[in-house]
Amino acid sequence: MATPHIAAEPGDFAPAVLMPGDPRRAQRIAEGLLDDARLVTDVRGMLGFTGTVDGKPLSVMGSGMGQPSFSIYATELFSQYGVERIIRVGTAGGIGKQVHVGDVVIATGAHTDSAMNQLRIPGVNFSAVADFRLAMAAYRAGVEAGMGERLHTGTIISRDHFYFTPEGQTERLSAYGTLCVEMEAAALYGVAAEFSKQALAVLTISDHLLDHSGDMTAAERETRFQDSLQLAVAAALS
Repeated sequence: MATPHIAAEPGDFAPAVLMPGDPRRAQRIAEGLLDDARLVTDVRGMLGFTGTVDGKPLSVMGSGMGQPSFSIYATELFSQYGVERIIRVGTAGGIGKQVHVGDVVIATGAHTDSAMNQLRIPGVNFSAVADFRLAMAAYRAGVEAGMGERLHTGTIISRDHFYFTPEGQTERLSAYGTLCVEMEAAALYGVAAEFSKQALAVLTISDHLLDHSGDMTAAERETRFQDSLQLAVAAALS
């Protein structure tokens, strides 16, 4: 039952899938988190694994960078493999003044400069929002873990460009309460809505676009996402 981008059989994926962007990060998460993790797909090096956590089935798979890549994998997982919920777990650049490097953001909604969702409903500005139940499960887990002021919920922006930003846009987004920027969540939320599925993004702030003094190093980005991973797992298994 392989799709153009996933070489797996029916039942290979759990109902819930964690999706970091980097397939190697997916492998590290699977090896450190899952019991009896097994590789279920590796097409184009995009690794996917399935195992269990506390006896509950869970999968982990890379998504690649950007909204088109995430949309491909989310569409095939939702439509062909019986997946019911996808939780993006990754890093983001802070925008809000209340957000600091190392904090965790639960993205309840995602603005975007992308055209990915514009054609879904002609004449309508589609609202890309997370599943409320998943967001609440992640938030409760953060509160129970004592994260306090390091835990944030609210809107983010999913951009298409990594190196290009219109002058003044980031400052305006901050003024409108946007917490951080990344490159995938808005498309994920659109695909989930298309298939009546559940989706959420839980993000670690790795740098701040308005204050770069405390930005993480490349090595730190790989090691300081345990808090967001803990919340993503809580949502996935809720």
